[in-house]
Amino acid sequence: QVQLVESGGGLVQPGGFLGLSCTVSGSIFNIYSMGWYRQAPGKERELVAAFAGGSTPTYADSAKGRFTISRDNAKNRVLLQMNSLKPEDTAVYYCNAKVRWNPSVPIYDCWGQGTQVTVSS
Repeated sequence: QVQLVESGGGLVQPGGFLGLSCTVSGSIFNIYSMGWYRQAPGKERELVAAFAGGSTPTYADSAKGRFTISRDNAKNRVLLQMNSLKPEDTAVYYCNAKVRWNPSVPIYDCWGQGTQVTVSS
C-alpha cells in the first residue's frame, strides 16, 4: 500500500503565503514523478506544479513566479511554497505521485486526500 499524506493549507488573505507538504509512504520501489494539482468548485482538476521525471519542475502559467515546488527524495516528500496568493488560487490542492511498488507491477497514479486552500479577505 502506498499513501500520500498532505499537510498545510488553510485560510489566508490575498497577497499572503502558504506552504503545502506531501509525504509518500509505504512499500515503494520507485517514484517516477511528484507534484501538485488543484480543483476549484465547478472546475476540472489542473496541474499546479510537478517534477515530471527530471530535475526541472513544470509549472502552470498561473503559478509561475509565485509558487515554488521542491522535493526531498530521501524523505519521499514534495513541497509547494505559494506566495502572493490570489482569490483565484482558492481550491482543493492534491498531491500526486506516480509510483511503482515493485518492479513487476505497472506504474500507479496515486493521490492524496486533498487539502483546502482558501484565499479571502
